[in-house]
Amino acid sequence: MFRHTQRMQFEAKPEQPDALYAKKLQELIGGAWGEMTVTMQYLFQGWNCRAPGKYKDMILDIGTEEMGHVEMLATMVARLLEGAPAETTAGMVDQDPVLAAVVGGMDPEHAIVGGGGPLPADSAGTPWNGKYIVSSGNLLADFRVNVAAESQGRLQTARLYNMTDDPGVKEMLKFNLARDTMHQLQWLAAIEQLQEDGLAGTIAPGALLDEENQQHSQTLWGLSDGTTADQGKWASGTAPDNQHQFQYLDQPEPLGDVSSAPPPDPQLYATNTEDRGIAGKAKDKIKDTFQQ
Repeated sequence: MFRHTQRMQFEAKPEQPDALYAKKLQELIGGAWGEMTVTMQYLFQGWNCRAPGKYKDMILDIGTEEMGHVEMLATMVARLLEGAPAETTAGMVDQDPVLAAVVGGMDPEHAIVGGGGPLPADSAGTPWNGKYIVSSGNLLADFRVNVAAESQGRLQTARLYNMTDDPGVKEMLKFNLARDTMHQLQWLAAIEQLQEDGLAGTIAPGALLDEENQQHSQTLWGLSDGTTADQGKWASGTAPDNQHQFQYLDQPEPLGDVSSAPPPDPQLYATNTEDRGIAGKAKDKIKDTFQQ
């Protein structure tokens, strides 16, 4: 059961409207790394979690928190749109709200689709997509994706923080930055906890390590013109799992045969130079006959 509380996690009040910045802020709502993504990602991971107890509880705690982040950002977008565009431009086009939106730097979708409010979309107007989320059921794999999601989300928040001078907007983003910091640390700690509890190792998943082709499980293939790839910890020495030994293989040779697709189904009418059909074979036979 979810219960909505009218008070937000943190204040979301700009000092003045800014329709163009509202469009930019949409990225943190409905972008690939936005709050809608992490909200649904964590909730589905929680619902999909087969480890009841602390892991499931923690995942659902953070997923529910992210719902509040969506609300904060949506409220901020709505307030940034309030009164937009600025009076100096609105007076010129007060008979055409759509034109006014364009002149004022506002996303026309905010006016046409959202009625002057936020949308479940990114800063380019692309609708949010459920394909953005990852919920595999493997907690180690999922937690690593979560670290990446919080890292990318904090990166975008930091960039947007430097794109505004509005004190009210900055105060909210300071809160968001802090929570992104906490969540990165939280997922990193959760990975360590999985390993301490014996539920995961270094590789996800830890199965089939003895069945994979182990000849290729520790070599870095040098396949670019760059000459310094072998200078990192990933090219020599003991791997993070303390079992594999990294090696650098310069200029590796192909191990497979020439790439070729099988003959197509004739009813698909794909161009096929190796089998030209009955008509082609007949023409070849007639040609050979006359040449003789």
